[in-house]
Amino acid sequence: MPDSPLHVHLAGDPAGAPVLALHGVTGHGLRFRPVTEALPALRWLGVDLRGHGRSPWAPPWNLEQHVADALGVLDAHGVERAAVVGHSFGGAIATHLVRTAPECVTKLVLLDPAIGLDPQDMLETAEESRGDESYPDREAARAAKAESWAGVPAALVDAEVEAHLEERDGAWRWRYSRAALVAAWGEMAREAVVPPAGRPTLIMPATGADFVSEKWLEACRTELGEQLTVIPVDTGHMLYLERSAEVAGHLRGFLEG
Repeated sequence: MPDSPLHVHLAGDPAGAPVLALHGVTGHGLRFRPVTEALPALRWLGVDLRGHGRSPWAPPWNLEQHVADALGVLDAHGVERAAVVGHSFGGAIATHLVRTAPECVTKLVLLDPAIGLDPQDMLETAEESRGDESYPDREAARAAKAESWAGVPAALVDAEVEAHLEERDGAWRWRYSRAALVAAWGEMAREAVVPPAGRPTLIMPATGADFVSEKWLEACRTELGEQLTVIPVDTGHMLYLERSAEVAGHLRGFLEG
């Protein structure tokens, strides 16, 4: 078996239908744990994207490289075809993956995907992301995360601290490269593309966020027709953490059906 290009968090039933899970910027594969624990009959491969977690941090950090990394994970684990679940920037990667290698994807799930975002907004967000983000101790880091994740249960904030915070360069920092983060915002400003027809596709926009435009959804409906299911979730951008049971329930019906 070839080496995987990324660090992979395995969960669920090794004999189950495989699902590749792609997180958003600043994240890591273990963030999907509330979902993977709710759907243990599936074989979950939750990656740390390049520039994040315990995967290599070296560039390039463009969508083409992220797609190549994801396909490399499937190859390394002997998976010819898998369902793909992507959140936020992971949704953009998942969409480009299925357009690049449609034969490798059985079903597609996009959780509040970040595709074709406004370039000026992305410039401002990228500039804000360039500054240092560090904390004097774990408690300060947790407090900042809890504030930014206002709708996420406290236990999941604690789990994020345990899995994704480390002491580095004399301070406490989250496990990701800020350079990779800046690059990702630029990739999200690319012209919007839609998933190609050919497989069941589920899109779950977060009604409390503004990542998914109605124009893009309509383009998806035109391309996919009856293959597309759209289920809005009344939550913020971190929908699978804020409403874990609700999101997992929709995924169960879609992925296990």
